[in-house]
Amino acid sequence: MSEITMKSPVDLDPLSASDGNVTLEDAYATSKIQVRAGAGTIAAALLSVSYGSSTRNDAGDLVCGSRPDEWTIYGDPGRADTIAASVPTEGFVTVIDITHGRAMLRISGSNAASALQKICNLDLSDELTPNGAVFSGSLGGVSCDWVRDDQSGETSFLISCERSFGKFLFIAVADACIEFGLHVPAGWELHGH
Repeated sequence: MSEITMKSPVDLDPLSASDGNVTLEDAYATSKIQVRAGAGTIAAALLSVSYGSSTRNDAGDLVCGSRPDEWTIYGDPGRADTIAASVPTEGFVTVIDITHGRAMLRISGSNAASALQKICNLDLSDELTPNGAVFSGSLGGVSCDWVRDDQSGETSFLISCERSFGKFLFIAVADACIEFGLHVPAGWELHGH
């Protein structure tokens, strides 16, 4: 086990508009496990989430069909080893802990999709990206993996990118939320509002 303590590129408490129509929070500590498994493997059968969709497993982890024959499993902080160990590795299977290699944020609220659409060209409507949808696309010029993961009946997206782009992405998303009443602390503005 590494003795290096990894820190998030975003060192901020969650941000929220006063009326709660949009909230933005760092989700870097989320456990993130990438699995590639050939068809016919026990791992593929166990994960069994189709490409482009997600579901919660019995342990409460979010299992995402990220790409054909590839899954990403997101879980509570500190569960990466447990999640990785739960994946059978017989056959053509690769299990990689990508927790500290990927920045992640969560944006929620009635204006979450409207804020995101200011800096991406994706259609985030309920029809095309319903709860559970998994997809990839650029956000603020950064290549990201997305999961629509509604919380308590409220629109919510988990968005991850390479760790080195994490702070920039967070600032870009925060800036897009200012119009909806999100207060952004000094030093975290994109354009020095």
